[in-house]
Amino acid sequence: MAVLPFQPTPFFKNKNRAFWNLQFAGWGGAFLLRAITGLVGGQDASFLVIVAIEAITGFSISLVLSVIYQRLMTQKPLVTWASTAVVLTFAVWLFTFIIAWVISLTRASFDGNFVSLFIGFLIWPLTLLGGWSALYYAINFFLQVEEQADRLERLEAQATSAQLAMLRYQLNPHFLFNTLNSISTLVLLKQTAPANAMLTRLSSFLRHTLMIEASGTVTLEQEIETLKLYLGIERMRFEERLRTEFNIEPDAALACLPAMLLQPLVENAIKYAVSPQEEGAKISLEAQLVGQRLRVTVSDTGPGLPSDGGHHILPDALTGEGRAVSTGVGLANIRDRLAQAYGDDHLFEIRTPPTGGFTVIIELPFTKAEDDAEQAAPRAVSGTNPQVAPPKSAMPAPALTSRQIGTQT
Repeated sequence: MAVLPFQPTPFFKNKNRAFWNLQFAGWGGAFLLRAITGLVGGQDASFLVIVAIEAITGFSISLVLSVIYQRLMTQKPLVTWASTAVVLTFAVWLFTFIIAWVISLTRASFDGNFVSLFIGFLIWPLTLLGGWSALYYAINFFLQVEEQADRLERLEAQATSAQLAMLRYQLNPHFLFNTLNSISTLVLLKQTAPANAMLTRLSSFLRHTLMIEASGTVTLEQEIETLKLYLGIERMRFEERLRTEFNIEPDAALACLPAMLLQPLVENAIKYAVSPQEEGAKISLEAQLVGQRLRVTVSDTGPGLPSDGGHHILPDALTGEGRAVSTGVGLANIRDRLAQAYGDDHLFEIRTPPTGGFTVIIELPFTKAEDDAEQAAPRAVSGTNPQVAPPKSAMPAPALTSRQIGTQT
């Protein structure tokens, strides 16, 4: 496929240049049309002088009109159109007068009836200046609408970026609240060595998160590295009770997703699966490509969701509705971030297998990170256990979609 040696630029990117290009092209075209028509109609060569004077006169009058119209466009509509009609009428009259005067001076056949000559040539200046004025207003209004649309698009992008940043900034205080509580407990128990180790890992984790743009995206591989830093902190608390397993396809590891999207899922799994059980639980994370979509599954072997009459009740920390001990950050945060980043083009689903446990499935459009020139070959993120069970997404289980999450009580 051939590649153009230059990048095409929009015609109206430089408005000043576009105006002069249209001026010369328009009035040059009018000159050629009038000249060819006259010569075909039997006019002599002296007729070209009159046509040239017409083009120069129209060119000059239109320049004055452009200055006047530019000021009128900022007025109220009634003032704009009324003033335009008056100015255009005067411009047409002046243009016609100049043409009739030139013809009366250069044509020997002129019989001296200037009024008849003036009326006879009135239609041509009216057509030229009327068409020029209509085109001038149409182009400028089009450019104004386009600028407003671009401005609105930028404002919407800024609002979306601010919303994503706000949602992203909710995570660090939520995580710090739990981690600092754990460190405080270790200090009260006079376990200074584990407390110091946890503080060191917390520092590394926060340093890592500060390098990530708040509203930006990262590859899934980078997201897994962040999760492992977080799990290293939590493993100081739970030791062998916290078991993890990662099964990431090599191609899926290159997919992009919002930064720290999966951390609340793992944090909730620790809080509701590992912490309440004496034997702990295993947290599994699987990622694969399904067509042109990235599917990420986070599951745990905890007690799952409590039920009441067959209806699932989501914990407050998951829905973001808690007011007592929950900080209101959990699946609701993820749901909002996905809605901001992808609109309706995503899947956010909760599954509760009959055998227990809790599974969250996220599907996003697959967007591959741009390959750097010096980037190494992609590598899979391996788990602690090479023998991985089939994905739990294949298990028959009642499903709760993202819309249903907000309606559960």
